[in-house]
Amino acid sequence: MAGGFAKDGAVQEQIDASVSDEIKRARSRLPRGESARECDDCGATIPAARREAVPGVRLCVACQERADSEQRANAGYNRRGSKDSQLR
Repeated sequence: MAGGFAKDGAVQEQIDASVSDEIKRARSRLPRGESARECDDCGATIPAARREAVPGVRLCVACQERADSEQRANAGYNRRGSKDSQLR
């Protein structure tokens, strides 16, 4: 049952759209191509085992952990559900 001006199923549609957007974003961030021998950030040598395990890797473990923690800090904000996005 929808309330106000929302149509039936609007909440589920928004949830599905948010999940779909996040899946697309995650897939776009997957490494592709040949792995780098040196880290793009610090220049450290990337071990052969890491290059084989993660095809297309561009960062050493330390730099990747830092990049992942920065991503987590920005995650969790539902842009579709914010009133600001609805006003634009």
